[in-house]
Amino acid sequence: MENTKDLAFDTFCKLLLHTFISQTEHTSRAERKRRDSFGMFDGYDSCSEDTSSSSSSDESEEEVAPLPSSLPIIKNNGQVYTYPDGKSGMATCEMCGMVGVRDAFYSKTKRFCSVSCSRSYSSNSKKASILARLQVGKPPTKKAKVLQKQPLVAKLAAYAQYQATLQNQAKTKAAVPVEGFSWGNYINSNSFTAAPVTCFKHAPMGTCWGDISEGVRVEVPNTDCSLPTKVFWIAGIVKLAGYNALLRYEGFENDSSLDFWCNVCGSDIHPVGWCATSGKPLVPPRTIQHKYTNWKAFLVKRLTGAKTLPPDFSQKVSESMQYPFKTSMRVEVVDKTHLCRTRVAVVESVIGGRLRLLYEESEDKTDDFWCHMYSPLIHHIGWSRSIGHRFKRSDITKKQDGHFDAPPHLFMKVKEVDAAGEWFKEGMKLEAIDPLNLSAICVATIRKVLADGYLMIGIDGSEAADGSDWFCYHATSPSIFPVGFCEINMIELTPPRGYTKLPFKWFDYLRETDSIAAPVKLFNKEVPNHGFHVGMKLEAVDLMEPRLVCVATVTRIIHRLLRIHFDGWEDEYDQWVDCESPDLYPVGWCQLTGYQLQPPAPQSSRDSQSSSSKQKKKAKSQQYKGHKKMTSLQLKEELLDGEEYSFLQGASDQESNGSASYYIKQEP
Repeated sequence: MENTKDLAFDTFCKLLLHTFISQTEHTSRAERKRRDSFGMFDGYDSCSEDTSSSSSSDESEEEVAPLPSSLPIIKNNGQVYTYPDGKSGMATCEMCGMVGVRDAFYSKTKRFCSVSCSRSYSSNSKKASILARLQVGKPPTKKAKVLQKQPLVAKLAAYAQYQATLQNQAKTKAAVPVEGFSWGNYINSNSFTAAPVTCFKHAPMGTCWGDISEGVRVEVPNTDCSLPTKVFWIAGIVKLAGYNALLRYEGFENDSSLDFWCNVCGSDIHPVGWCATSGKPLVPPRTIQHKYTNWKAFLVKRLTGAKTLPPDFSQKVSESMQYPFKTSMRVEVVDKTHLCRTRVAVVESVIGGRLRLLYEESEDKTDDFWCHMYSPLIHHIGWSRSIGHRFKRSDITKKQDGHFDAPPHLFMKVKEVDAAGEWFKEGMKLEAIDPLNLSAICVATIRKVLADGYLMIGIDGSEAADGSDWFCYHATSPSIFPVGFCEINMIELTPPRGYTKLPFKWFDYLRETDSIAAPVKLFNKEVPNHGFHVGMKLEAVDLMEPRLVCVATVTRIIHRLLRIHFDGWEDEYDQWVDCESPDLYPVGWCQLTGYQLQPPAPQSSRDSQSSSSKQKKKAKSQQYKGHKKMTSLQLKEELLDGEEYSFLQGASDQESNGSASYYIKQEP
């Protein structure tokens, strides 16, 4: 997608339709019918109280120099033409509305800028005729007005429906609202840098953000105005932070007093020219209203050669926020209380691509699980049977009314692997991110090899006797590493629980356990050009409480592995996450999707919450690693033994290529 568009005079042809309004202008309707060569109303050449001071289009402004004698006109085909002065020699294409040099236009009549426009005109003469009349300043007929506005009305209706959907989704969010946090103030006051949207391929506009950058011009509501109606003005992007942009109204130059933050994908941000096509007025801010006497010439000078959003930007935003998963779909998802198995769950809500899943046997609808639709934790119905993964049979004998299985093609596909030759084997040692202690990379062992490259892995020294705390990673997962990875990259490796020969040495440990290391060549070595840098801000899921999305920072980068720190919390809560994890989002994602953002913990609440949080974390750790957990899990397994299966191996579609923190929290 073409992400930005050179303005030059193709912008000015859009400005032909702008209706400029002055707070002090009282020119009669008859006088306002006369337009100049730019199609602007003469009555708006000045915003001063003396409406006659600049009623002539020939009068120049006080602070802005006259138009250059040789002004470039950029034609659609990329050729650059010039004309002698600011008026003569101009022509407007009756099909596309482009303004250019008359001599460079197509045919003797000079009605079209190219052969393609001439041909398009013949097949769409009504639309072209309406556009042509608008461009030369003649009001369209009543019938033509209806024809011209229908597409706009349809777009507005569609966008209103889209906004209503977001509001409804926002009402279903589970997080507790926290007031008073502003990403803009947080970024500005600390001179932070946010990760660009292009780092997040799974997020809205992640693959089509393009050249949106500082300097891009947009049309936004003018809040520095006392008019009773909503009016707009042009602003430029001063700074980008994810989806958020710091904007400055044109005319303020180096004055930042009225700068404001706004979400670029929001409903109030439009490409230059939007006001023209939708009949909205452009009015300069009251603070600088009297700064220039000729705003038309000022805009010409400022916008020549500038860039704006693509005309279909809002449509692209809307399309990128359409999610294939729907409520009432059935999926298989990891059992958060028994990591070794999956259960059937039903999609209860979808917000920004994140799914709230209710386990099928949940009677009070409180037994839920949050994850992204691209998470490696969810699979299509039948996945467990196909690869030989453990599965908890539901007490529900048949699907409830309205529930239906999610189609397999909606789930991320795993990379194909060749297990025919040298491959992972049971008992091989490796290093893996602990799914219940995401800040740690631990000594681990392959406990079972499933079909299609899936592996069941256990953390050495912390495993239950029945394997109920094994977890599943795909062989291509970025969350498992060859022996020696931590040492080479200067990461602290967590040794087996109770191991006393410290510092830990892999060579000694392999000899003592009479085991071998998994071959290095079997691990995923792909490192994408992800674009993250240390210190970048983002919004990240707290995978120990996966319903929460928090303000976070990238603190370390090891190849494709990111260390994510939650602002306001101790380092022990950090998480190792893959750079392509669907649990990472750009700054402004929560605002865009209607999800609740959790701000940094203030010092007062951090001190009070830290004690209880540490106790909770300690309880989790004991439940996961200690003897007490082993006993409780064995007891649960004995009670539920009749509900579990170990299926034969088969085919699978699911890829495990995402966050290092796959299995979220263990209930205390």
